[in-house]
Amino acid sequence: MTAIWQGFLKAIELIVSLNHEVLEITVRTLAISISSTVIAGLICLPLGSLIHFNNFRGKRTVINLIQTFYSVPTVAVGLIVFLLFSRSGPLGFFELLFTPQVMVIGQVILISPIMLGLVIAALKGVDRAAYETAIATGASEFQATTTVIREARYSIYSAMIMGFGRAISEVGLALMVGGNIRGYTRVMTTAISLETSKGDIVLSIALGIILISIALIINFSLSRLQQRY
Repeated sequence: MTAIWQGFLKAIELIVSLNHEVLEITVRTLAISISSTVIAGLICLPLGSLIHFNNFRGKRTVINLIQTFYSVPTVAVGLIVFLLFSRSGPLGFFELLFTPQVMVIGQVILISPIMLGLVIAALKGVDRAAYETAIATGASEFQATTTVIREARYSIYSAMIMGFGRAISEVGLALMVGGNIRGYTRVMTTAISLETSKGDIVLSIALGIILISIALIINFSLSRLQQRY
């Protein structure tokens, strides 16, 4: 127990002193996860609007399929991305395997179903009268759609935060397509896994504290947005 407590104190010291390795891994993790969330948001918001505001055959099936992918294992997505970008894969000529770029691509694929489903649910939660009133007052379909999106903005923000939380906490995909290369693709989750297996508990605890702190901030932000909504 004493060794654990001492490790915890040393981990706090690493964080407070802005240890180079801890800072580097944290910044890289945030950069990859934020990039993934922004890109996924730019895809999911228009796509979710397209699905919600249009009636077409099989719409219910499409939504059910999206919801099915909520719990897809990260290693499954990692395997797909690995096969696509490996040297023998169809996208191997891009030579992106074991780079931060392919980690972003993988995370976008991982979190998009969650964000897309939540965006559709957010738009569905807005009273239909808001759209019809906008049309009745002379607004175009695009303007009416924008009105509904504005009404659902807090729920859409929640979808973005949920996507970010999923991205920053995954480990399987990052390990498979990123390779956990020190100074290049190593992120907090993969570093914690590696350092713990090596016995470097201090660095693992330091990164774990930061990761848990980010998780608390995410949960607090979600709670605040839900209260405002």
